[in-house]
This record gives sequence, C-alpha cells and structure tokens, in this order.
Amino acid sequence: MLDLYHNRGKVKWIIFIASLIISVGSIYYTNTLVSELKEREKKQITLYASAMEYVANNSDNLTFIHKGIIQENHNIPVIVADAFGNPTDQYRNINFKNNATEEEKDKKLRAEVQRMKMDYEPIQIVENQYLYYTNSELLTRLKFYPYVQLSVILVFGILAYAVFNQSKIAEQNRVWAGLTKETAHQLGTPIASLMAWIDYLKNSPVWEENKEVIVELDKDVSKLRMVTERFSNIGSSPVIKEENVYQVIDEAVNYLRPRISSKVSISLNTHAEDVEAMMNKSLFEWVVENICKNAVDAMKGEGKIAINIVKDSEKFVHIDITDTGKGIDKSMFKKVFNPGFTTRKRGWGLGLTLAKRIIEGYHQGRVFVYQSEVGKGTTFRIVLRGNKENTSEFNVEDPFMS
Repeated sequence: MLDLYHNRGKVKWIIFIASLIISVGSIYYTNTLVSELKEREKKQITLYASAMEYVANNSDNLTFIHKGIIQENHNIPVIVADAFGNPTDQYRNINFKNNATEEEKDKKLRAEVQRMKMDYEPIQIVENQYLYYTNSELLTRLKFYPYVQLSVILVFGILAYAVFNQSKIAEQNRVWAGLTKETAHQLGTPIASLMAWIDYLKNSPVWEENKEVIVELDKDVSKLRMVTERFSNIGSSPVIKEENVYQVIDEAVNYLRPRISSKVSISLNTHAEDVEAMMNKSLFEWVVENICKNAVDAMKGEGKIAINIVKDSEKFVHIDITDTGKGIDKSMFKKVFNPGFTTRKRGWGLGLTLAKRIIEGYHQGRVFVYQSEVGKGTTFRIVLRGNKENTSEFNVEDPFMS
C-alpha cells in the first residue's frame, strides 16, 4: 500500500497527471460532439436553403414545406441577403433589443451578415439571394464548455493542493509543538538539580574563592530555566501584557554581552526608557537574542549593534536593530525568514523564522528587513502594539498549532 505521507511527491504527480488526462479527455470528447453537432447544423441549413429555393421557384401550395421546414428553425440564426450583403426582411433567430427602430434593426442585421460571412460561406438560394448563417446558441455554449470545465478542474486542483499542503504544515507544527513541550519537561529535572547544586556552592567554603564563576553559572542556569519556559509555552497561548520595552531589551543585551565576541559592541538608546508595548517578556527576549546573534554572525564576530526604540504613535512601537555586517541583497529580504535559510556552514536556519512567528503569530506585530546595504550592514525592524486598548486583538490561536 502506498504511504501517502512519505510518498507525497509521487501522490502530487499522480493527482496532476490524472487531472491532466481528465481535462484533455474532456476537451477531446466535447470537441468531437461540437464537430458532429456542427455538421448536423450544416445539413439542416442546407435543407433549409433548399426548401427556400424550392418555395421561391414554385408557386403551388407549399404550406407543408414552409411550416414544416422553414418555420421550424428555432435555433440557428439565419439571414437572407443579396450578393452585396444587404439583408432582406427574411431572417430568423436574430435577437434585437427591446423597442429597436427599423434603422437599428437594419444596422444589427448588416453586422450579423458580416459576422456570419466570417464563420461560414453563404449558400446561394436563387439568383442574387444568399443564405447567411452561424452556430446556434447551444453549439456556441458547447464549444466553450470544455474550457470552463478545465478552469473548474484547475481551481479544484489548486484548492486540493492548498488543503493538502496546509494539513501537512499543521501536522508538522503539532509534532514540533509536542516535541518542544516534551523537551521542556525533560530539561526540568536536571535544571532543578543544577539550581540546588548552585545554592549548595553559595553556602560552601568555596564561595568566596569562586564567587564570579558561581554567579555566571547561576545566570546560565536561570537562562536555561527561561529557555525551558519558552519551549513549554509553545502550543499554548502566552500572556501578552504591557511591558517596559527598554528594560526587557536591556536585560536581554546584558545577558548576551559576556557570551558573544568581545569585539562586538551593543548599544541601546537611552532616550526611550519609558516606552511601553504589549508583549510576552520571555518570548520577546528570545526574538531580540535571535536577531542579535544573527547580526554577530553577519559581522563575523567583529562590529557594532545599535538598538533604537521609537514610539511611532499611541498604537505602535518600533524597535530597530542595526548591525555593521555584510548586508543583505534586496532580493533576499523575505527569504531570510524562510525555515532553513542560513549562510553559515553550521546551523539550522531557524532563528529568524522563529522570531517572525513569535512576533507575527503571538504579538500580532511585524518583523522585517527595514533596510540593508551590501558591505555596510542591515536594520531589522520590529513593530509592536503600543497600548492596552488593543489587547483584545491578542487573543489569537497558537501559530505553531494552526
């Protein structure tokens, strides 16, 4: 039995080929019907023309021919005209607008004669009289039917592909969310043990001699605890509340400074110390760390990172993170957020993807490449909601579970 998930590439090709065969077969079959119907209508018109010719050349009682053949044509548009294309008062199945004048009718008949002449050669009835005709409305509709059908099949195929693709993404997200929760659960026990050991060291004789090392160990364990909390939040709705943007970023930067290259300086503007925005502190710090680490890699461990906080309005707060790295080509502005995109030999390429999902999924904000110049550096901009009045907009489903 074919495994649909592991052979989804083959399944997509099978669906595509089957749809193509159905479409081509439908068009071929319908065109065959159109050809047969066209030939039948041509025979009917030939008979119609012969009947008119017979009536024109005979003055006997020809009521049967007139009513049984000529008057029974209710579908095929016909016009009798002279050799120059001037229509007579003999025509059938020509639609005029309501209350059309004789002049408007004559104009419409002349236009129809020209159109009919392009479709089929007229049939001569008698000297100086010709029968012009074109396809019936039924034949015209049938002629375009396969293309309408093909469009419907294409739309159906696109929708089916979208649903299939979305269900696959949703399943992957559910698996990923479950994995992160299990990882957080498994990390809980050793982290608790490490915290106990650090407390023991703080109260032991080695404290004074190794104070600096133990303090840094304590920071790292606290960081591990925070990372575990972040992972446990995946798959659930985090609390979004008003936080001081400067303080949150400052804490994240202070943790990063001793853990990145000493040749990289990070500055945070001090004129926005009172700016607040709606956020989940733990997750937002994760975003800042990911973007800053990405900047450090772009600068190859040497350069400057400047973080600027601007209250754009009562509704929005902008956070610009600028580095002096190698820059990004404009064509890559959106691709840098794609899963797996990385310019490093090592790495998963998930940092910016995660940042985007946290900001846009949880915070209902935006994160994007604001500006960049190759060889000079890049600015990433984060846009957050700036007041409590918009809190109702943050009651959204977890983006990793949708």
